[in-house]
Amino acid sequence: MYQYDPIDQQLVDERVEQFRDQTRRFLAGELDENLFRALRLRNGLYVQRHAPMLRVAIPYGLLSSTQLRKLAHIARTYDRGLGHFSTRQNIQYNWPALERVPDILAELATVQMHAIQTSGNCVRNTTTDHLAGVAADEIVNPLVWCELIRQWSTFHPEFNWLPRKFKIAVNGALNDRAAVLVHDIGLVAQRADDDSIGFQVIVGGGLGRTPAIGQVVREHLPWQHLLSYLDAILRIYNRHGRRDNMHKARIKFVVKAFGIERFRAEVEEEWQSLRDGPSTLTEAEVARVESRFSRVAYRTFSEAELAAEALPDELPFKRWLARNVHAHKQPGYAAVSLSLKRAHLPPGDVSADEMDAIADLADRYSHGRLRVSHEQNVILADVLRTDLPALWREADALHLATPNIGLLGNIICCPGGDYCSLANARSIPIAESIRARFDDLDYLFDIGELDLNISGCMNACGHHHVGHIGVLGVDKDGAEWYQVEIGGSQGAHASLGKVLGRAFAAEEVPDVIERIVRCYLGLRLADAERFIDCVRRVGAEPFKRAVYDHADQRIESHSGSLAEV
Repeated sequence: MYQYDPIDQQLVDERVEQFRDQTRRFLAGELDENLFRALRLRNGLYVQRHAPMLRVAIPYGLLSSTQLRKLAHIARTYDRGLGHFSTRQNIQYNWPALERVPDILAELATVQMHAIQTSGNCVRNTTTDHLAGVAADEIVNPLVWCELIRQWSTFHPEFNWLPRKFKIAVNGALNDRAAVLVHDIGLVAQRADDDSIGFQVIVGGGLGRTPAIGQVVREHLPWQHLLSYLDAILRIYNRHGRRDNMHKARIKFVVKAFGIERFRAEVEEEWQSLRDGPSTLTEAEVARVESRFSRVAYRTFSEAELAAEALPDELPFKRWLARNVHAHKQPGYAAVSLSLKRAHLPPGDVSADEMDAIADLADRYSHGRLRVSHEQNVILADVLRTDLPALWREADALHLATPNIGLLGNIICCPGGDYCSLANARSIPIAESIRARFDDLDYLFDIGELDLNISGCMNACGHHHVGHIGVLGVDKDGAEWYQVEIGGSQGAHASLGKVLGRAFAAEEVPDVIERIVRCYLGLRLADAERFIDCVRRVGAEPFKRAVYDHADQRIESHSGSLAEV
C-alpha cells in the first residue's frame, strides 16, 4: 500500500476545502451552473438520473481494510447503505446529497482517499492488474510506476482540460489482466536481459461509440523516460484532439486520422525537447516513491511444509479453489477473489455491512489489504494457503464465495438506466435475468471460460465490446432493446465483438444467450476449446443462424396462428 507523505495529504486536504467553498457558492447562487459543472466533475461528482453520483478514486485498485471501513461508513451515513465497484477500479455512491459531498470528501481525506480527477476531461484513475505485485506470472511489479503516473497526472496544469477524458493502464505480467490494448495509453512493462526495465507503449485504444484496439507507438521505452514520453503523447493529443465534437474527441481519432506512423513521428519530435528535462525519472525519485509502499512480511516455508499441504476434498471447496483462488509468486500463499456477482444484486454492488465484513476478512487473512478488479470483484491478495479452508467457509457464509470467476456467471455490468442519465436501457435487470437462467453451477463449469459484459449505452462502461458475449442497450422509438455481439476479448490478443444482427426485447435476451451457448457446446472441439477460440475458428455465422433462425421461425409460427384465428 502507498502511504501519503505530507505533501500528498496537504494537496488532498486543500482540495476538500476548495470544493467546500465552491459548493457553498453554487448553492447560494453565487456560482454559475456551467462553471460549477466543470469544478464538480473534477471532484468526481456527476448528476445522474435520480440524484448526484460520487465516484471515489481507488488508485490502481489498492485498498486497506481501514479505507474499506471508511467507505462502509460513508455508505451508511451519506448514501443508502450501498456502494458500487466500477470497471475503473473505483467505487461509486449513487445517492449522496449535493450539500454533503464536501463532508464525504473530508472523511475520505482522513484515510488517504479522494475523488480527484475521477471524471472530467483529464487523466483519470490509472489502472493495472488486480494481481499486481503478487501474480505468479509477473515480470515487473507495476505499482510504483502506476504511483509515479498518478503523481505526474494529478493537477497537471497542461492536461487538466483535455479534449476528452483520458485513461492509462499498466501491465507487468505475461498475461494482460489490465486490458492495455483498449486504453488511450497502454503500457506493457518489460525486463531486458540486463534486468533493466522499460515499457512498450500503446496508443489509441478505447471502447465507447467507436471502439478501437490500440497500436504500438514505441516498442521499448527506458523507464527513465516514462513521464516525459507520456508528456509528449498528451501534448500531441491536446494540440490535435477535436473539441468541436465530443463523440470524436478521444485520442483514438487522432491516431486514426494521422495514421500510426505520422503519430509516432509527431510524438518523437515533441519528445526530443522533453526527454532530458525535469520530468526525466531518476533512481532517487523511483526509490523515494517505492519507499512509500508498505510491504507484507511473508512467511517462508520449507519444501516439506509446502508438500504437506492438505486441503478439503469436498466438491464446493474444490470448485472455489479452481475458479476463485489464484497463483501467488510467494510459495505458500494465494490470491483470492471474493465474488460480487450474487443473486438479486447488481454486479459490483456491496452493502456497508458487507464492506465491514470484507474488511474483517482482510485483517484476518490478508494483512489488511484488498484489491478491486475491473471485473467488479474484490481480491484478498496475500492469503496463506493453509488458511484457504477457513476463509472459504467465512466467505461462503457471507455469500461471497460463488465459484464463478472466468465463467458466464461473472457478469460485468454498468449501472445502466436504473441510475445513469446517459443510458439508453437498463443493464441490471438483464444481468439478473441471464444469471437466473444460468444458475446451475454444473452447467457453468461445463460451459467453461466465457466473459459476458453488459452496457446500458454506447459509452461502454460495462466493456461490452470486449466481452466474449457483449450486450448493449439501445433505444428504439422510446423502448429498451438490446444488441448482442460475440467474439470480443481483452488481453494480449484483444478483439472487438461483432454485432450478430437486429436487437432483441429485454425478455428475449436470456433465450438468445442460451441459444448462443448451446450452439457453442455443439461446435466446440472437445471440452478444452474455449468459447472465444470456437468463435474465432468457425466465425459468427453459425451463432447467427442459431439465434435468428429460431426467432424467425417463432415469428412465422405466431403469425400463422393469428391468421388461423
